Amino acid sequence: MLSVLRVHLPSDIPIVGCELTPYVLLRRPDKTVTTDDVPESAPLDGHFLRYKWYRIQSDRKVAVCSVHPSEQATLQCLGCVKAKIPVAKSYHCSPKCFSDAWQHHRVLHDRAASAVNENGNEEEEIFGRYNSSGSGVINASLTGSASSTSLTNGSTPLYPAAVTQRSGGETWFEVGRSKTYTPTADDIGHVLKFECVIVDAETKLPVGHPNTILTSRVIPAPSPSPRRLIPVSGADMLGNLQSDGRVSSSGSFTVLSYNILSDSYASSELYSYCPSWALSWPYRRQNLLREIVGYRADIVCLQEVQNDHFEEFFAPELDKHGYQALYKRKTNEVYSGNIHTIDGCATFFRRDRFSHVKKYEVEFNKAAQSLTEVAVQTTQKKAALNRLVKDNVALIVVLEAKFSNQGADNPGKRQLLCVANTHVNVPQELKDVKIWQVHTLLKGLEKIAASADIPMLVCGDFNSVPGSAPHSLLAMGKVDPMHADLLVDPLAILRPHSKLTHQLPLVSAYSSFLRGGGLGLEQQRRRMDPTTNEPLFTNCTRDFIGTLDYILYTADSLTVESLLELLDEDSLRKDTALPSPEWSSDHIALLAEFRCVPRPRR
Repeated sequence: MLSVLRVHLPSDIPIVGCELTPYVLLRRPDKTVTTDDVPESAPLDGHFLRYKWYRIQSDRKVAVCSVHPSEQATLQCLGCVKAKIPVAKSYHCSPKCFSDAWQHHRVLHDRAASAVNENGNEEEEIFGRYNSSGSGVINASLTGSASSTSLTNGSTPLYPAAVTQRSGGETWFEVGRSKTYTPTADDIGHVLKFECVIVDAETKLPVGHPNTILTSRVIPAPSPSPRRLIPVSGADMLGNLQSDGRVSSSGSFTVLSYNILSDSYASSELYSYCPSWALSWPYRRQNLLREIVGYRADIVCLQEVQNDHFEEFFAPELDKHGYQALYKRKTNEVYSGNIHTIDGCATFFRRDRFSHVKKYEVEFNKAAQSLTEVAVQTTQKKAALNRLVKDNVALIVVLEAKFSNQGADNPGKRQLLCVANTHVNVPQELKDVKIWQVHTLLKGLEKIAASADIPMLVCGDFNSVPGSAPHSLLAMGKVDPMHADLLVDPLAILRPHSKLTHQLPLVSAYSSFLRGGGLGLEQQRRRMDPTTNEPLFTNCTRDFIGTLDYILYTADSLTVESLLELLDEDSLRKDTALPSPEWSSDHIALLAEFRCVPRPRR
């Protein structure tokens, strides 16, 4: 007969909005062992599995720490209560916890006071507003599994939870009848119980004793502090919030670039400082989705998006928010793992703002094949390919704007936009390969620019710090022939050095923080490196802190209106590296608002 051998949970801490799917090990009647489900619709040998979830609710409500959500709170900041800051942010597990977090925590007080003084109500942030449930969920409606599953939690709609037992100051509520359950804000601070029992298909009665397992207390999903969009055009104020919450003026558009950290790279060995529950994909995907949707960008360029996660999660979830999706998976000549978990670049755009015109896929492996055919001696071809072939790709998309910001002298002119999205993840010792890939991409963009009068954006993680040869080539249009990076060139693919140029007038978007004239830019300037005109960091781990990500634009056709504020180490909290419970990637997102400007007449 069918029997249950083992039941356990993959994560030790349940989190609001993150699916819980227990691991159930079964022995079939033929003695084979499986983890496959046996539903009522497909019984096995006259038996099937029935699941139930319960919330164990104590008469005494338990609050959790806002800094260490797995810990029970022992004190509350009354200043938060007075300032009407979401109550979940006011709890701390110890005086030391509150003291360590104060420099970051006081920002909540300052912003609340500033908002009341200036506006008479709570300040709207670009990231979104927190609701009063304390779950850290943004009011922007999430129509994915974070919300729809919490309404049904499986195939059975949630009725008012039935009281099934009351004993010793505890009440048990039945909250779900499927194998998977998504904790809701109502579950915060409570233990959940999962029950699995074998049922006779004819009598519908249980056979034997149920197998049960208890979770630890449910915690709210930690949410990053909101990041504002800072104007750089001289106005000392936040951007204008539109009716749908976007900060954008008529005729302008926003672009987000974000390396989201592929699950295949998010190992506990590499990021041992991040709690295992915060590193798990069920948690990170919901936190990343909340963050990405909260920015409300018109164009979204993501890197390190696994093939299966694009198809099964990001494309369908962002589709619900009005985005069309395009994707380019990395090639797999070097990669030897599961083809479904190989990552790539994903570009999304709002259907109500843009339409898709054309897509170009750049495979650097193919460019390497062509290069070795013409520029490398036969005896060196194999070694050259081993050095050059790294599976990296770029996705180039041409879009047409559905809005107009053309002057009266250009009525009805099509406004096209070219957006390049890439991830140059070449080992640091292969400096020549990295420079060659960036140069190859730029030459491809030059060809597109020569064929059409079109503004260009270049987004991505280039794994190149400011001042490196790839960065110089991108932002300055050339590389100093004496640059130290050019000393590594065993295949002579960078020679003559005079060829390492391009004619695109590219400028780094975030350099506008140093060039802008707004009165409120001083804080952002402190987070910039004045020698390189780039942020102090976009990647922050225990082993490395520096800038690797960029948004570049053609300055003769686009102008920067505003930029998403940068994080500083205080924002990440003392002794914290990325990823963390609040921020689910080791990179930070970059976002810029642009406006098309007429090109100068030639």
